[in-house]
Amino acid sequence: MACLANLKQDIKFLESVFPKDHKVFQILSASVDELTCRFVSRDGRKYDVHANIMETYPQSAPIWFSEDDDTIVSNVISQLSEAPPDKNNILHQVRILVTELCELFDLSATDSINQLDKFLRDRGLMMEVSKESSDEEEEEEDEDHYDMEEDTSTSEQKMKDVEGIESEQVMVLERLKQNQRQDYLKGSVTGSVQATDRLMKELRDVYRSDSYKMGIYSVDLVNDSLYEWSVKLRKVDSDSSLHQDLLQYKKEHGKDHILLNFTFKDNFPFEPPFVRVVNPVLNGGYVLHGGAICMELLTRQGWSSAYGMESVILQISATLVKGKARIQFSASKNQYSLARAQQSFKSLVHIHEKNGWFTPPKEDG
Repeated sequence: MACLANLKQDIKFLESVFPKDHKVFQILSASVDELTCRFVSRDGRKYDVHANIMETYPQSAPIWFSEDDDTIVSNVISQLSEAPPDKNNILHQVRILVTELCELFDLSATDSINQLDKFLRDRGLMMEVSKESSDEEEEEEDEDHYDMEEDTSTSEQKMKDVEGIESEQVMVLERLKQNQRQDYLKGSVTGSVQATDRLMKELRDVYRSDSYKMGIYSVDLVNDSLYEWSVKLRKVDSDSSLHQDLLQYKKEHGKDHILLNFTFKDNFPFEPPFVRVVNPVLNGGYVLHGGAICMELLTRQGWSSAYGMESVILQISATLVKGKARIQFSASKNQYSLARAQQSFKSLVHIHEKNGWFTPPKEDG
């Protein structure tokens, strides 16, 4: 379609007007799926900002996020999310981003902004002329041309998306996309575009990871929902007591894993998932009454939107071992519940907000 050709043209223009050696704003990498930009302040500090361009573009604006916790950058990104629909185009979005950052940091990129404005005006005039002068035959030829271009690009992108992923997981991803399209057509979309797009990326990364393929852990979606994951920790440090307990657990109960539940909110990745142990009941390992986990990383204070779910899962596994978690074979099966986990985690966060977090000695790992 024409929008894909326009997007490619827009990206090429942005790379030309904001090259990697631009003094203020640089396009570090760009594709029809993702844009990575860098803003350089007067003192030389670099702020990297990313944009995910979704399948629904330009009906939906790109999703912006930054790995930097600077409140100024966060506020500018928030403004982008509030831009009107007629500013969904990547050119408009970058213009807003550059203009706001320059104003806040007392810098100027006037020449580049002027070039951007001219390009926007010129392309708008070209589109109007095209509508007035084209006849049906030309439109059909254009549509055929764009359809072929989109088919090729879409095919290449699909291959890129599933590269390194087993066929069974490819089917899961395809089913998710189909469900999302149906929900979009019905107007019954769950979650947010921002969170959905990021969670799809995280799931693809998980499916590609060596740890997943080696069976260290597995991930299943509850009711095919991207917003709730069942994570099974199947292998922990073989020198740990928890490893021995898992062997006994399998022998006595036929289960060879620790089951975790991850739930995500609409504002993910800017807020961490809520994570709890479902079974078995554990003693130690920083696991609270109800199954919640005592980790600063899982709180708003300790979370960063840059964290990937692969690393979070492995960090939780390491924390259980470090905290000397043991399976309580005689514990009641009803000891853990979502309500108890939420309440104990809420109390934990309140305590640490007042008293801070304990940092163990380096020799403890």
